[in-house]
Amino acid sequence: MRPGTPPSAPSVSPAGLVREFHRAFGLETRATPAEVSPKLAAHRGELLAEEAAEVAEVAVTGPLDRLAHELADVVYVAYGTALVHGIDLDEVIAEIHRANMTKLGPDGLVARRADGKVLKGDHYRAPDVGAVLRRQGWNTAER
Repeated sequence: MRPGTPPSAPSVSPAGLVREFHRAFGLETRATPAEVSPKLAAHRGELLAEEAAEVAEVAVTGPLDRLAHELADVVYVAYGTALVHGIDLDEVIAEIHRANMTKLGPDGLVARRADGKVLKGDHYRAPDVGAVLRRQGWNTAER
């Protein structure tokens, strides 16, 4: 460990923690990806929008501990929404990460927008989230 680096906290899985919450409170969970009722989908969307709005507010006004709290709430609700739909979000995030890493050109150069956002270059390879969901048991014929 480098000097000044705090010790690592024990590894915890957001998916496992949220699953525990859903089970304890009798909330929906699914083992395989599936569509949910429009009412439940709308409710989950409202929860996510509410949390994202709170992040947007405190990102500017602070304080940092509140920002950290609101960011964690967004992640918690996102994992809950994935669980309600039966999506293993960790696997989806890994696929998004794989795709994002292809934004780096073989020459090591990064294309950026004026505000610093990393852009897709010629070597970018889009994520195949559908393939990830199919590996998880998603039946596209149910759509």
